[in-house]
Amino acid sequence: MPSTYVFPKSHRLGGQGTFKAILDLRVKFTRGPIVIFSKPNDLPHPRIGISIGRPVGNAVARNRIKRRLREAFRLMKHDWPRGYDLVIIVRPHKPMILAEYQKILSASLIKLHAAWEAKR
Repeated sequence: MPSTYVFPKSHRLGGQGTFKAILDLRVKFTRGPIVIFSKPNDLPHPRIGISIGRPVGNAVARNRIKRRLREAFRLMKHDWPRGYDLVIIVRPHKPMILAEYQKILSASLIKLHAAWEAKR
């Protein structure tokens, strides 16, 4: 497997100010229990941040969902047209399989990319 499939720390969003800046732009896509906010970045790769609260489930369920979302992101980030900062907000649901999260990420990024291209 090529080393380009790694998930380095530089591909993660950090800090409350970073999340707030992306959420304030209000460019979002909702599909099922996942809400994704986006903002183009000047980097050659996308970055991801996940917000998941206690109503989603206990720590085991929340961590399982976060791991699957990060894995879906890691596997798909090479197929995306440009670098975006993504904030994923998770609503209460039972953990889905990896393929479902990949479908949600793929569909949402297509819509979000179209929305940002329309704003240009």
